[in-house]
Amino acid sequence: MAYYINLFSPATYEAFSNSDKSLSGFMESKRSIAKNLRPGDKLICYVTKLSRWVGVMEINSLLFENDKPIYYPVNDPYTLRFKINPTVWLSFEQGIPITDSRSFNHLSFTRLLPPGSNTWTIHVRSNLRRLKDEDGAYLEKILLQQRAAPVTYTLTDADQKKIDTSVTALQTTGAIELTIPEREDPGILSNQPFPRESITIQAKLAEIGEKMGFSIWLPRADRQRVLEHWNAADNSLLETLPLNYVNAVLKTIENIDVLWISRNMIVRAFEVEHTTSVYSGILRMADLMALQPNMNVKLHIVAPQERRDKVFQEITRPVFSFMEHGPMKNTCTYLSYENILLIAKDKHLASLKPTVLDEYDESAPES
Repeated sequence: MAYYINLFSPATYEAFSNSDKSLSGFMESKRSIAKNLRPGDKLICYVTKLSRWVGVMEINSLLFENDKPIYYPVNDPYTLRFKINPTVWLSFEQGIPITDSRSFNHLSFTRLLPPGSNTWTIHVRSNLRRLKDEDGAYLEKILLQQRAAPVTYTLTDADQKKIDTSVTALQTTGAIELTIPEREDPGILSNQPFPRESITIQAKLAEIGEKMGFSIWLPRADRQRVLEHWNAADNSLLETLPLNYVNAVLKTIENIDVLWISRNMIVRAFEVEHTTSVYSGILRMADLMALQPNMNVKLHIVAPQERRDKVFQEITRPVFSFMEHGPMKNTCTYLSYENILLIAKDKHLASLKPTVLDEYDESAPES
């Protein structure tokens, strides 16, 4: 019997937790190691970013290939599989931090290190790294003890942030772990007093969408200011997004300035740029499309007329021209403040469709 490390990100941990826990999977790059594992070998499970030991799995089969989604809903890249029996599977709060004395003071690769050293991280960076027998046996023992008599290791705010912003994305080169950035505070980025013109435009976009029959989403940080300029009807402003995405994708979506939503589908997404960087708004749109490349949604950057050329300059940056779903300029257009105010004055908004925006928006010119 041998012990190996099975690495999970917060996102893949949650995906596995929601499965029937009968299979564990690895990427093709681990085939040379995986083919040596045998029934009876043990996987000691470790969550990266949180640096916690969370489980023990006993392997019950030889290596085989299977593409049943476990860690990713479509095109799951972890197709090298083993049938397993999870003898221990702990919650995040019950996972044993590697820096806790129960672990740190006893493992061969940590016990001789001075306090605060992080040189141990090299030992938990690679999936299916074989553990020394004494380390594997010790970790199995304390994890079984933790299952029987749990000790709670409260998540810090920093831990929770790592969980909320962690997501696995698929690229042609394989799966990569991403961290979704926080929305910047507009009050920090601008010295202008509220109400800013951008808040007024957010309110107009919300009003237009509401009159067309859509539910409206606004970032929670902006709501109070926007509602000073928009008298929202009952149930018009959503409290939660009716969308089935992992937490980090939802966090990206929640930070977009205005969303028009019909049932469980985003119809239009708007980033309003005035005193903040145009680049930051386009980055949020790009994050969304990179995480959900098959999402069919119209994207708009809304800015004053004098910033029109700046919007096109940013949309056509090389970094936005080689995306999996195609160049950003093909999916994201420019709408001026002036045109938004013009549309808002239309007395027939209730009978119009969102395609009316197509008469006013502008695509980046061909180079």
